[in-house]
This record gives sequence, C-alpha cells and structure tokens, in this order.
Amino acid sequence: MSSRERILGRVRRALAEAPGEDAPLERTYLREHGQRSVAQTVDLLAENLADYRAIVHRCTENQLAHLISRLVADRGAGTVVVPAGLDPRWLSGVGAEVFPDRAEDTPHQLDTVGSVVTGCAVAIAETGTIVLDGGPDQGRRRITLIPDHHICVVRIPDQVVSSVPQALERLDPTRPLTWISGPSATSDIELDRVEGVHGPRTLEVVLVSTGQSGDDGNF
Repeated sequence: MSSRERILGRVRRALAEAPGEDAPLERTYLREHGQRSVAQTVDLLAENLADYRAIVHRCTENQLAHLISRLVADRGAGTVVVPAGLDPRWLSGVGAEVFPDRAEDTPHQLDTVGSVVTGCAVAIAETGTIVLDGGPDQGRRRITLIPDHHICVVRIPDQVVSSVPQALERLDPTRPLTWISGPSATSDIELDRVEGVHGPRTLEVVLVSTGQSGDDGNF
C-alpha cells in the first residue's frame, strides 16, 4: 500500500465517524469562569479596571455628588459636558461650568472640555470592561472619546456582570456600543505606551452602591 492510499484510508475512516451534513453542530461555552459571590464579582471588576490603569473609586449614592465634585476639582476642569439624561443630582456639588451634549458642538469645542461625566450600560468583571450604549445617561459616543478626562459611574451590583456572554444578553446590538477597557492607549513597535491618542487619557470609574449591600458602599 502506497503512502497516498494510507492517507486516503485514514481520511475515509475519519469521515465515516463524522456526523452527517444535516447533523446540528453543538458547542457549549462557559457563561462565566468559576463561581463568585456578588462581592467577589465586584472586587474582580475593580481589580481588572485598575489593571487597565483606570482609577477606581467606591462610594454610596449619598456620597456620589461630593465625590464627582472632588474629582472634577482635582482635575482642575473648568467645564464639564454631560449627557442630557444624566441625573442632575450627581452634579449638584460641581463648581465647574456644566453643559449638556449638544448637536452643534464641534469636535474642536469638545476638545477644550475639561471632563465628561456619564453612566454606563453594563460593566464586565472578567475583562474589566465598561460598555456604553448611547443611553440617556451616556449620550453620544463622541463626548466620551474627545474630552481627555472621563468619569464613568457604575451602579453596583445592578450593572455588573461576570462575563462577556452575560453582558451581551443585556445589550441591544442595534445600539451604538462602545466597549472601554481602561483609558485610551496604544504602543509603537518598540512597545512604548502612549495614552490619550484616540480617547480619554484618564478614565475614572466610580462604583456606586445602590444600597443593596449595606450603607457603607462596600461589599
């Protein structure tokens, strides 16, 4: 028997054991890796966000307005752009000029803005990813890509999921989805990291407790 015949024989045997063309192809995927409590999931999110060089803060709903005002002041921002549907209570202590996203604002005008404050659609613990879908408290994509400082508020535990499959179940694929894993960054051929090239140089994520896990904002 020639080498050609032996190879063809192996192929025929393998094909004989394979399911027919009409047989459904079934694949099983893990919806999350391991089993974690709500507290562990939130801790994993904070850890992975920090690993991507995002700055992570935790607070309660009662502390949120004060925290945002402090972050804006520490940044030295004179102006803050916000989505039209953002809860105005979040900005009650901000001393900078606050104005809503407007269709007539040009990229050049947005480039002069000190900070942007938004909510989010969902946060993924296993990847340290924040997803925006253009909802009322997130606004249009450009306001989170042009200003150099982004403060993103995540409600915990309501908006936190473990994995990408769980996040996809919550998202509408027809909406303008923006997936953010840390501040904007890129590297050249020598692996020199440069931040702020195609998005905010600084991403601050505020994990705000909705009160389901205690009054201290901790899990």
